[in-house]
Amino acid sequence: MKTYIGRHQVLTDTDALELALGTPLELWLGEDDESDEERAARLDAARDILADAPGLYDRALRTAATALRDDRTRRLTAMQRTARGPFRRGHDDAPAAVLPLRTHRPSGSAFGMRDVA
Repeated sequence: MKTYIGRHQVLTDTDALELALGTPLELWLGEDDESDEERAARLDAARDILADAPGLYDRALRTAATALRDDRTRRLTAMQRTARGPFRRGHDDAPAAVLPLRTHRPSGSAFGMRDVA
């Protein structure tokens, strides 16, 4: 199945984020091998973009929060109950359950974030 945003095909998660924000991620994150002059020019361009589009910061924050929330719900694995322990992979002698791979979830208030609808 192909995904499009406008007339642009989304091939990766990075494509989706860049199309949602309207800017390349490198503009905000930088590159590993950029010089001091390139960094200054990139930050100057980013300031100009934020000045022209004051809602971009909020849109970027909502996009990042949604991506984190959706990624958390995709991190599931099927495991099965066995007599030797609560859940073990690869055993066909018991009904399967779906458990999160990561059990620690920080509270939303600790980071000042809420789920975005």
